[in-house]
Amino acid sequence: MVGGVRRYHSVKLMRPNALYQHATDFLANLDADWAKLIAVVGPCTFETKPAREPYEALIRAVAYQQLHAKAGDAILNRLLAIYGNTFPSPHQLLTTEFDTLRACGFSAKKIETILGIANGAVDGLVPSRVEADAMSDEALITRLVTLKGIGRWTVEMLLMFTLQRMDILPADDFAVAEGYKRLKKLDLAPKPKEMQTIGQRWQPYRTIASWYLWRVPK
Repeated sequence: MVGGVRRYHSVKLMRPNALYQHATDFLANLDADWAKLIAVVGPCTFETKPAREPYEALIRAVAYQQLHAKAGDAILNRLLAIYGNTFPSPHQLLTTEFDTLRACGFSAKKIETILGIANGAVDGLVPSRVEADAMSDEALITRLVTLKGIGRWTVEMLLMFTLQRMDILPADDFAVAEGYKRLKKLDLAPKPKEMQTIGQRWQPYRTIASWYLWRVPK
């Protein structure tokens, strides 16, 4: 896994526009289907939020779990309003009443999860941004899925959107599998293990490949 971290840092040294162009050129050369998809969707405009701490990124990802973007936005906006439109610290969250969080729109299960993340940030289980940057993808996944309610997909969103890792494939993401199904005109979407095997061809740009699969026209 050390090699994975080294490769990530070598990729990160490229400027975003140059990196995305390099990635799209690579993917477009895989086959005619990928070339057509990239021509239809256009240049990659993948946006990251690198200033966020892993703690904040995880809680934001939990807020959007199994919800449309607008619903997740509304929940987060209500949460931020409690703290003067700033993201709460772990200690602030841990001292907030359950009913107050429930009124934001969080389910009881999600409240349990976000309080677990806050506790993890306090006791060091959830790493700081500096510590996370020095860890490999799999090391972060292995560590953070020990948090109740946090699965591999949630950590992968952290890796992609906050830590800017360019070789992440959320193989059990419904939209990624459905996008590939439409791209290749398949009868059935690939299962996660099959997606992992298929996605090996997209290395080291599986994050960008996923971004395009999210945008395959219906």
